[in-house]
Amino acid sequence: MKNIKTIAINTLINEADAVRNLAELVDNDFENCVKEILSIKGRVIIAGIGKSAIIATKIVATLNSTGTPALFMHAADAIHGDLGMVQKGDIVICISKSGNTPEIKVLVPLIKRMDTKLVALVSNTSSYLASQADYVLNATIGEEACPNNLAPTTSTTAHLAMGDALAVCLLEMKAFGSDDFAKYHPGGALGKQLYLKVDDIYPNHELPIVKGDTAIKDAIVEISKKRLGSAAVVNEADKLIGIITDGDLRRMLQNNANLTDIVAKDVMSVNPVTVNKGDYATKALSIMQQNNIAQIIVINKNKVVGFVHLHDLLKEGIV
Repeated sequence: MKNIKTIAINTLINEADAVRNLAELVDNDFENCVKEILSIKGRVIIAGIGKSAIIATKIVATLNSTGTPALFMHAADAIHGDLGMVQKGDIVICISKSGNTPEIKVLVPLIKRMDTKLVALVSNTSSYLASQADYVLNATIGEEACPNNLAPTTSTTAHLAMGDALAVCLLEMKAFGSDDFAKYHPGGALGKQLYLKVDDIYPNHELPIVKGDTAIKDAIVEISKKRLGSAAVVNEADKLIGIITDGDLRRMLQNNANLTDIVAKDVMSVNPVTVNKGDYATKALSIMQQNNIAQIIVINKNKVVGFVHLHDLLKEGIV
């Protein structure tokens, strides 16, 4: 019986080596293709058939999510009407390992007649498709991971990686940042990391706050009532001067038997870390992690307006 682990390892090594070798194939055509896409007013149309069509749909999704409008066009359907999606100002990328499939040979002349730039993403640079293309993205491989060197495995991995390289180049050349990314990814945990702000969270809690001269017994009642495990301490001008946490209370009880004369400012920790009302929730999380704390005070123009607790970020899927 063949060793399953060995087969898996050899497959991964084969594909990893192929992707690594692509770095040597990034040439002037690749650079000029990126520049061409940056200059067009239309969309990137990506065509393929079979496994190449699946890779094309993934590259289209990546381009769309990173600010480059793209559409998928099945090579077989294109010659039966779908070619109408190609408009003036578009650029067409055809993906094919061999570059010599019958559908590609029919499609290419039709694209050329439309006065549209054609890009070939191929593993055979001597192919018909490559010879007709304005730009060739060279994804040549040694052999497929398939023992018969037939099933598209390493070649599709190489095409996918080359598509990612194209998308990242376009992203960086456009200076496409996290704020832009958030516009296209509003859903799920990823979206929340990009757009959820502190002021979307803190209003869900009552604000535990006491004056510096508040009796500690009353401060404990405030902390228990608001159920956040802490309270902000302010002076008579409502300026933040400290925070009382459960840990502060435990240390106080260890050191004091009589609580009669103790007030909030005697127990509080001074110089508490804060986050601004309009900051992103991810910034609050970063500050909390750096300071090893479970809650953070939210301020607005130096006034205490709320708290964000680690549990809030867990609930929102930020952590």
